[in-house]
Amino acid sequence: MATAINIQSSCSEDEWKARQRLAACYRIFAYLGWDEMIFNHVTLKVPGECADGNGAFLINPYGLHFSEVTASTLVKIDIDGNTLDGSTYPVNKAGFTQHSLFHRELPDVHAIIHTHTTATMAVASLEGGLQPVNFYAAAIVPRLAYHKFEGVTVHEDEGPRFLASLGKKRMMLLENHGPVVMGKTLEEAFLNHWVLQRACEIQMQTLSMGKPVVIGEEVIKKHLANLSQASIDPAIQGVPEFDAMVRLIDREDKSWRE
Repeated sequence: MATAINIQSSCSEDEWKARQRLAACYRIFAYLGWDEMIFNHVTLKVPGECADGNGAFLINPYGLHFSEVTASTLVKIDIDGNTLDGSTYPVNKAGFTQHSLFHRELPDVHAIIHTHTTATMAVASLEGGLQPVNFYAAAIVPRLAYHKFEGVTVHEDEGPRFLASLGKKRMMLLENHGPVVMGKTLEEAFLNHWVLQRACEIQMQTLSMGKPVVIGEEVIKKHLANLSQASIDPAIQGVPEFDAMVRLIDREDKSWRE
């Protein structure tokens, strides 16, 4: 608890709120089975410290399981990988290399998710990738980019190719590897990852049974145009869904708040 008090007293109120929100996200991922031992990352820019692409962001400490992450154990680093909060935890190079690139080059991106879930990795390893064969996929396929596998993401020279593959989209499947999902907010990124995950899970089941029914392009366009009508408030995309999951994990364990 002493560590939590020290961190909280040394950061702004906005940063502490961001730390708690991100810590909750890690616990949600663990609850949903989206964790991968001590690997993978969800990062979030620190509010008020992101000017000119030289700001700070929060990342999970390398060595802790998602279910162990708390607000105070998150590591605050700058865009060059320097630790800014005195944390003694290391940061995984593969996570830093990829996430720092997108945080630096994409001003509209405040949250980035990279996972290795079975369903998303399986679809990323399938010729043709995600196919428009279910409700969730229809909302994702037109917004999804792809990037050829080049091995573990520790080489900075892959950066320009990442950006070229991504273009103006904010979701990407790294072929043979897994998804990168970005958002203007953590909640938006969370919801998009959830939709992508469901699309991939259902595709896996559908293709195992036989020939799928493919949704036509005109229906997909109509589907995308009408999705906002199913939202409580498009301006707070993902917030109601995220908050519902926070209440769920709070019933299990509230230590993430510390």
